[in-house]
Amino acid sequence: MMLKSKVKYIQSLSQKKHRDEEGAFIAEGPRIINELLSQPGIEFLEIYATASWIEKQAPLLSPVHSSKIFPVREDELKKISSLTTPNQVLAVLKKPFLNQRPDLKGRITLMADTIQDPGNMGTLIRCADWFGAAQLICSPECADAFSPKTVQSSMGSIGRVAVYYTDLAELIAGDPSVAVYAATLAGRSVYEMDAISEGIIIVGNESRGVRPELLSLAREQVTIPRRGYAESLNAAVAMGVILSHLLK
Repeated sequence: MMLKSKVKYIQSLSQKKHRDEEGAFIAEGPRIINELLSQPGIEFLEIYATASWIEKQAPLLSPVHSSKIFPVREDELKKISSLTTPNQVLAVLKKPFLNQRPDLKGRITLMADTIQDPGNMGTLIRCADWFGAAQLICSPECADAFSPKTVQSSMGSIGRVAVYYTDLAELIAGDPSVAVYAATLAGRSVYEMDAISEGIIIVGNESRGVRPELLSLAREQVTIPRRGYAESLNAAVAMGVILSHLLK
């Protein structure tokens, strides 16, 4: 039977304060756990799973020491799960260590300005992974990349995309030679632009867009031409469309 202290510890990781203190986060469900297990450099601290799942995934679990794998009943899994319907396995993972300052040279960097919805943040991380952008830099107001909902939405991409939180304007000003492209409703059509191999692409909050102080640092404002009547696009959807044209 699972110890009460373990239940309290895992439940505490649903709060950012405790995730930061412990340097750990939670992932749930076979699909995401299997994806993370297949990625080198991901450190599993504890895995709680049904006996049937552990038996079935024995080859994939071989790199994880047996002392970190705990068989649990479905009712025990329900106590520690943040999902409405718990699904076979929950893992506690170590948050990745990141360099103090991300390198902007010679690569595509995505930036998120005040993206506060965890689901949108997770989809943005997944989008970065799809297009091979290895880092996402967020303003401090953005949703936490390691919250349970964000991790679930990232579908395992959180293990491949480095997510930083910092003052975006200060970071951009520190590397003025790197071009900045800001997604807006009144910029140059992305369909008319040439492909890029280096640069920063910023998307902003759906209701307010990219903040004026960041727009003033952009080399170019980029627009996805609207043919219908929607007021705006989801930030991750907009980023995906922009990347599909700028990374031809």
